[in-house]
Amino acid sequence: MAAGRARRLLSSLWIALLLGQPEPAGAAARSGSQSLLTGSLVRTFTPFYFLVEPMDVLSVRGASVIMNCSAHCETSPKIEWKKDGTFLNLVSDDRRQLLPDGSLLINSVVHSKHNKPDEGYYQCVATVESLGTIVSRTAKLTVAGLPRFTSQPESSSVYKGNSAIINCEVNVDLAPFVRWEQDRQPVFLDDRVFKLPSGALIISNATEMDGGLYRCVIESGGTPKYSDEAELKILPDPEVAQKLVLVRPPSSLTRVTGQSAVFPCVAIGFPTPSIRWTRNAEELITEGYERRLLLAGGSLEISDVTEEDVGTYTCIADNGNETIEAQAELTVQVPPEFLKRPTNIYAHESMDIVFECEVTGKPTPTVKWVKNGDMVIPSDYFKIVKEHNLQVLGLVKSDEGFYQCIAENDVGNAQAGAQLIILDLDVAIPTLPPTSLTSATNDHLAPATTGPLPSAPRDVVATLVSTRFIRLTWRTPVSDPQGDNLTYSIFYTKEGINRERVENTSRPGETQVTIQNLMPETVYVFRVVAQNKHGPGESSAPLKVATQPEVQLPGPAPNIRAYASSPTSVTVTWETPLAGNGEIQNYKLYYMEKGQDTEQDVDVGGLSYTINGLKKYTEYSFRVVAYNKHGPGVSTQDVVVRTLSDVPSAPPQNLTLEVRNSKSIMLHWQPPPVGTHSGQITGYKIRYRKASRKSDVTESIGGTQLFQLIEGLERGTEYSFRVAALTVNGTGPATDWVSAETFESDLDETRVPEVPSSLHVRPLVTSIVVSWTPPENQNIVVRGYAIGYGIGSPHAQTIKVDYKQRYYTIENLDPSSHYVITLKAFNNVGEGIPLYESAVTRPHSDTSEVDLFVINAPYTPVPDPSPMMPPVGVQASILSHDTIRITWADNSLPKNQKITDARYYTVRWKTNIPANTKYKTANATTLSYLVTGLKPNTLYEFSVMVTKGRRSSTWSMTAHGTTFELVPTSPPKDVTVVSKEGKPRTIIVNWQPPSEANGKITGYIIYYSTDVNAEIHDWVIEPVVGNRLTHQIQELTLDTPYYFKIQARNSKGMGPMSEAVQFRTPKASGSGGKGSRPVDIGADYKPPLGGSNSPHGSPTSPLDSNMLLVIIVSVGVITIVIVVIVAVFCTRRTTSHQKKKRAACKSVNGSHKYKGNSKDVKPPDLWIHHERLELKPIDKSPDPNPIMTDTPIPRNSQDITPVDNSMDSNIHQRRNSYRGHESEDSMSTLAGRRGMRPKMMMPFDSQPPQQSVRNTPSTDTMPASLSQTCADHQDPESTPGSYLANAQEEDSAQNLPTAHVRPSHPLKSFAVPAVPPAGSTYDPALPSTPLLTQQAPNHPVHSVKTASIGTLGRTRPPMPVVVPSAPDVQETTRMLEDSESVELRTG
Repeated sequence: MAAGRARRLLSSLWIALLLGQPEPAGAAARSGSQSLLTGSLVRTFTPFYFLVEPMDVLSVRGASVIMNCSAHCETSPKIEWKKDGTFLNLVSDDRRQLLPDGSLLINSVVHSKHNKPDEGYYQCVATVESLGTIVSRTAKLTVAGLPRFTSQPESSSVYKGNSAIINCEVNVDLAPFVRWEQDRQPVFLDDRVFKLPSGALIISNATEMDGGLYRCVIESGGTPKYSDEAELKILPDPEVAQKLVLVRPPSSLTRVTGQSAVFPCVAIGFPTPSIRWTRNAEELITEGYERRLLLAGGSLEISDVTEEDVGTYTCIADNGNETIEAQAELTVQVPPEFLKRPTNIYAHESMDIVFECEVTGKPTPTVKWVKNGDMVIPSDYFKIVKEHNLQVLGLVKSDEGFYQCIAENDVGNAQAGAQLIILDLDVAIPTLPPTSLTSATNDHLAPATTGPLPSAPRDVVATLVSTRFIRLTWRTPVSDPQGDNLTYSIFYTKEGINRERVENTSRPGETQVTIQNLMPETVYVFRVVAQNKHGPGESSAPLKVATQPEVQLPGPAPNIRAYASSPTSVTVTWETPLAGNGEIQNYKLYYMEKGQDTEQDVDVGGLSYTINGLKKYTEYSFRVVAYNKHGPGVSTQDVVVRTLSDVPSAPPQNLTLEVRNSKSIMLHWQPPPVGTHSGQITGYKIRYRKASRKSDVTESIGGTQLFQLIEGLERGTEYSFRVAALTVNGTGPATDWVSAETFESDLDETRVPEVPSSLHVRPLVTSIVVSWTPPENQNIVVRGYAIGYGIGSPHAQTIKVDYKQRYYTIENLDPSSHYVITLKAFNNVGEGIPLYESAVTRPHSDTSEVDLFVINAPYTPVPDPSPMMPPVGVQASILSHDTIRITWADNSLPKNQKITDARYYTVRWKTNIPANTKYKTANATTLSYLVTGLKPNTLYEFSVMVTKGRRSSTWSMTAHGTTFELVPTSPPKDVTVVSKEGKPRTIIVNWQPPSEANGKITGYIIYYSTDVNAEIHDWVIEPVVGNRLTHQIQELTLDTPYYFKIQARNSKGMGPMSEAVQFRTPKASGSGGKGSRPVDIGADYKPPLGGSNSPHGSPTSPLDSNMLLVIIVSVGVITIVIVVIVAVFCTRRTTSHQKKKRAACKSVNGSHKYKGNSKDVKPPDLWIHHERLELKPIDKSPDPNPIMTDTPIPRNSQDITPVDNSMDSNIHQRRNSYRGHESEDSMSTLAGRRGMRPKMMMPFDSQPPQQSVRNTPSTDTMPASLSQTCADHQDPESTPGSYLANAQEEDSAQNLPTAHVRPSHPLKSFAVPAVPPAGSTYDPALPSTPLLTQQAPNHPVHSVKTASIGTLGRTRPPMPVVVPSAPDVQETTRMLEDSESVELRTG
């Protein structure tokens, strides 16, 4: 009784405590218990792995074999075995049994020619119930075959001290079981006698004891197998030398890392040869290397080979009389090794996960995945990504288990595994998101807290359905109508499949998402779940949507091959694409020279085509596109082939001759022009002859040497030379004959030169010009001149110049200083007698001309050198952007200008940019010279002098030439982006021209995007004329990072892009709340109808709405009445005075003639007239299109329907209207071209924009009175249009141009256009960049359609379509003329 009362008392106290507990504490208690429960439901990963895995085994028939295997787990695993992929039944097997540790024992291996039950691949399988299964690596059991000899030993003889080899070839499997006997006694192996891996026996340094009968024995279990016996005879040393012979050269080997490699090298001869080795032509050192062993007789053994041992090994045998050698390659293979192993993963259902696995090996391993011991077959939800990684989409509970990455190649295999645990949705993942979770599922990882959950999202609809993506939109849940802090998860699956996938919105409050990578013509089921900080709420009702069917286009043509059939032709072959996509109508073959950016194409009806007229020895890329009735299919991959080589098509350039002495002449030349080599230049062929004879001598030079000294010539004899280039195909054309005459006698170089005959100095402020003449005795060789100078002493500085030079300017001197100058001629013997002069540099203030200032200079007689006449008629012919040909005439030559003596010409050139550029010189023996390596678009000056023997002329008059332009080779520099003050949605881009413009910059292209990694054709572009270095871009999205690149162009094309510059637009200054400054919307802003700006979002009162409706209706009625009155008034005005005014209008506006009423006068289509005007400058503009990408494949795009202007006005009014819309149509044309860029897709919104924006027409150039007169005289039917046009002009005259329609997307797509602020001001300081063309009020609104996506075999997400515009009408028209010309040519 007492116990019962006690239990009742405790129960009542417990109930009282529960009833009296406050509600918040109770909620906290439940939350605490729930969190404890949650923590208790998190399962930990279970260690489950192999301690020992089976290894490859070589056995013999009848032996016992153990395949080792042992696995570790908390619960003892069950071990099973597979052979060749099938489980073994070990219960009823007498010969195979499972050992306690899991190993497999095979008793008495069975192996015969027709029955091989034990040989094969074995795999250990470990299973733990309710946990999973893992599999080991596979191990190969090889059973040696029956003992057979592939070759028997043969009797031989060997000289004493040489090496002997006795062959006994057996199967590779039996080689380990081979041993040798001599006279029926076992042969003991040592450093002198050893056995090769093949079974052959090598005996080095043979002695008489080695003679006898030899046989090899195979002991592989059972009765031994003996070979035939062979006798080895040992001969005494011969008295005469014996030829050196390699009786066993090394052979190439392939080994696996860790194995041993033996290269035999057995040589015989007398004297006894010695053996040494090289690897990759370098001496191989064996001493001190444990892994390299030089065996007796010279064979090389490398143990435990690694990849570092790969190479070419050469055995060199040398006996003092002769040397022979042999080579062999060592190839090393590497079993698979893991660089990154899979890691364990926690996840929730519907997530996407990736198991990472990175392996290496040689050959490259293949990777397959196993889940719980079963092979993973790739499907829509299990995919192999990045070659080796496993991606699982839309996880379900049954996906739990152990996943293993198995890598294998020809020499081995390996496995590594990881565990996947799927937690309940209310259980938080205990760690930070691992890298193997995809970005689409990371939002699930935040643990939920207790609180109210959102209700189901409302009105889930598919607003855009394509072949491979669907766009969903919805409304916020009833529980949270604002929805600013809600994120959404969209679950979707194929109909009939219970595996859901999930996609999350990118930012809070977003109520739309695009689901990509769907299958065409497939029904999908979608549901949306809202989530707040407390967790996910209710799911929306399922929505079924079917994707659109995909147009069946041909796939890529398989097995495309290209091979060169001649130096100028390539044959391309391919096969028919897989059937099922419609009948193939024809093919288009595209080809392009490597390094070029313009593709050419040809239509082909068959499966092969030969393209002729190609450049010789040039690489081309080829691809094929198949066409059916739906259009072009998927292109093949490019194949690259080089045309065959041929003989050079042009001779070498700039052949010059330099007479060295009486018996030799030095030739110098340059290779043939680039593009004429027709192959690899392998050498040059020189032909020379005496000028009096026709027979010549040929001398060939290998390699790329560009000079040759011809010796052994006769004294005082004229020789002619010519040079031709060689390829493997033969000899190309030769140069013209060039002549030179050897000296009658050689100059003396047994003594130093004599003193120069004269020395003159001309002092300037900071320099002294020194000139001289050579020594009088010109029979002594002069190699050059040494000039010494210094203040008070000539030994401070010394400068040496060439023997041809006759003057030199000493620079960087001090003003008003006394310098002593010395000049000495020198040769190989030494320096001659010096000649001295002194000079005082002029002071800074002295600007007079001082010819000569000489102190104590004795009179030096100056010999008359009888200088030569300088060349005349120097001309510079521009050939390219870096090449100019210089030609001249020499009046000292005969009239035919034929050079018959040893004279040569020196060409010098320089440019004045920068100002301190020095002259460059080159010698020529003809009357022309090809100057290469010049800078593009640069002015150069050229002059020529002639030298004959020791006489030289002065420099000729200069010729000038400016190289052609080249595309810019550097991007615009100093790119900066700043925000415009007071306008946070407007930015200003500034830059400087490229440092290497290579021509006049005609324009710039500004690229910008919010994704720096996006393809460049997905960036928004803004064209800017070339004389501007700043540009403003309006209506950007606030608080968004943008990336900007700039590209310059000149008449030759586009240059490189600048590096991306990042700029984040400022944050919004406020949204109308407390303490915030409202956005600048202008003074004329009025709230939209049907709503108010109250902070609480309350609707406008019904009274205000009715009042506004009455006002609108009243204004409309009054407007209609006025229009009718004006129409009637204008119709009745037919006086003669009015007719004269109408005639005046006709004379101003053109030669149009009225015929009857206005019905006979059809207004021209403004779109057509616009295109007609744009076509005028096409032939004048050679510039390439700065925007279009040249591609011959037609790309799908949505055509923008031209606006039909229905204004029935006179010609003058139509011309006014055209001028007003010129910039708009230009931009519309540009937008059309943007839509035709490659890989460009244009998904438009399904709803047309509901706003129209007024445009400001240009001011007409006609007098106001005349214009008004023309406006007053209209035909009756054109009166309403005239009234509207006049009303528009009056309205625009009072308002500056407003901001154009801009979408809210950061990249400015056509989606969700927004009304611009009504009172925004126009800032003409910088060029404005409207995004969308404006429409006049009397134009019909465009209907916006949904574009079909991707018909070239790959799909893309919808791209924003952007219509950039130039700063103003004049500049825009100039920029777009080039674009139109290129578009018409490509079209």
